[in-house]
Amino acid sequence: MFVIFSVFYILIAAAMIVLILLQRGAGADAGSGFGGGASATVFGARGSASFMTRATGVLAALFFLLSLGMGIYLSRHGTSQAASGSDLGVMSGIANKPAATQNAQPAAPVNAEIPQATKPTATQGDVPAATAPAKPPAGEVPAATEPAKKTQ
Repeated sequence: MFVIFSVFYILIAAAMIVLILLQRGAGADAGSGFGGGASATVFGARGSASFMTRATGVLAALFFLLSLGMGIYLSRHGTSQAASGSDLGVMSGIANKPAATQNAQPAAPVNAEIPQATKPTATQGDVPAATAPAKPPAGEVPAATEPAKKTQ
């Protein structure tokens, strides 16, 4: 049912685009009074404006109603299938697998001739790890300091 509405939605959108591009602009009406070739139009001098504008209005109304209807339909029926995870197709096997951890150890090397990287050892030139500053005991408030005086 939703697929049928989607096809109509796309066809109406394409027809609206074509009708809007075929219409003349408002500036073309001023030039037609001075021999702009208005007598050679398919729908007559004024017939094209009324037919095209009415057709565009009808298509715009249908486009709006289909948009509203499809939005209401999807809000009621569209989330139940995706939330359950029952219709994932090829991806259904991946949905329930846990993610790999970042600190997982690599497998043992197949070829023993390839040397493995080792962790560097601490030397005297290394920077020691940072330590947290000492916190005052709970409940004690540090003494206030006197503000600096301005010198002129």
